Amino acid sequence: MTISGRLDRDDRDLILRRPTPEDGVAVNDLVEQCKPLDENSVYCNLLQCSHFSETSALAELGGEVAGFVSGYVVPEEDDSLFVWQVAVAPEARGLSLAKRMVFDILRRPAAKEIRNIKTTITPDNEASHGVFKSIARELGADIDRDVLFEKQQHFDGQQKSEVLWNIGPFKRADLMPALMSAA
Repeated sequence: MTISGRLDRDDRDLILRRPTPEDGVAVNDLVEQCKPLDENSVYCNLLQCSHFSETSALAELGGEVAGFVSGYVVPEEDDSLFVWQVAVAPEARGLSLAKRMVFDILRRPAAKEIRNIKTTITPDNEASHGVFKSIARELGADIDRDVLFEKQQHFDGQQKSEVLWNIGPFKRADLMPALMSAA
């Protein structure tokens, strides 16, 4: 399912929820609309929407998929949420959906131990830089950056380097104002 036409900027019809396997194809279609995001297979999106549904979020506007955040708890780092991919339909941009979906995940019982957010962003992805700077600011958290996957060493020169952003640690008490403002 894709969004047809321009969305009404009034988000009264906004629903943030856990994805389900039935959302896998719609998520795949959404990611295809969000260049330059790396496309995954439908199977990968099905796994994100099932195995990682508790740490992923889907945004619906007017009953149509408008955004998706995939994430997972970092193995051996139970206090860290890794945000794998963020996709917002072009028609839904400007509604802070990416940030709202991340905060939706942080509100859930499965995220009660999360004190850090990690993600990778290419150096030229200004939109993602803005989203994660805003999240850090609302959480009152520091950002540390370091190259995680280097263009030549890890991608054989075929993709840009991925810079790891570490946001945190933040206190759960510090999270409450951010969660309230993101609602």
